[in-house]
Amino acid sequence: MNKNKEEIIKLGNDELIAKGNFNKIDEIFASDYVVHAGNKNHTGHEFIKKWAQQLRSAIPNIQIVKIDILNQTKDTVAWQRTLKGTHQAKIMGISPSGQKIKWNEIIVSRFDSNKIQEEWLVSELAGYLLSKPPLK
Repeated sequence: MNKNKEEIIKLGNDELIAKGNFNKIDEIFASDYVVHAGNKNHTGHEFIKKWAQQLRSAIPNIQIVKIDILNQTKDTVAWQRTLKGTHQAKIMGISPSGQKIKWNEIIVSRFDSNKIQEEWLVSELAGYLLSKPPLK
């Protein structure tokens, strides 16, 4: 893959979140990928696929509103994405609300050999879902 880090990040978001195309996981993420989210660590390509499927199932009309690159070094990119959609199915143990939501996520991605090796993620999603009443 001969893409710069920003292009890789945008490709990953477009393919996994917007299109649900999991065939690009090997191209974008290292085989021993790890993400740190809160006090949990998740690893591997199967986790990436499972996470993207759950997100797309719970918010089937999900859209990436924007991606902003905040800072970049030789092997690390700090970036923010804004997403929106309608909460239609259970996710993270939270029942569907039917509400339109819009949230931000801050991600720091560390690259190795033009693939995302490790990420740190902070997301507002759970807070937004918990603030909406569930469908009856």
